[in-house]
Amino acid sequence: MFIKFKSAYKKIAMGLLSYMPEEKDVKKLQETIRNYEENEQWQLYLWKEADDIIGVLGLYFYEDNTARLQHLCVNPSYRDEGIGRKMVLTMKERLDGDLIGCDETIEFLGACIEDNEKNKQTDEVSG
Repeated sequence: MFIKFKSAYKKIAMGLLSYMPEEKDVKKLQETIRNYEENEQWQLYLWKEADDIIGVLGLYFYEDNTARLQHLCVNPSYRDEGIGRKMVLTMKERLDGDLIGCDETIEFLGACIEDNEKNKQTDEVSG
């Protein structure tokens, strides 16, 4: 389940974002968080399962409601369980516009969408 970012979650969000290679530098990480706090076009969501916040997903919104997937990270203890894919597909369903990737996320986003399409086709054939 997604939780919209607020300042109370700042340390958790920074910890999760720091797993992304381009966010390793503390100054860069602080700048990224500041963008999510101060700029309406930047929106950050935390993914919660049970009582644990285990993932983060950040979007940049264009005026036409297209959203660019800026950041996506899952706590390493929860990786390889399909959580990142679940986060992407859940967000894609909730958006009014298209979801596109940036240099760091385009490949994963494409894989999620492709896998989802294959699963839909398999379900239609077997159903």
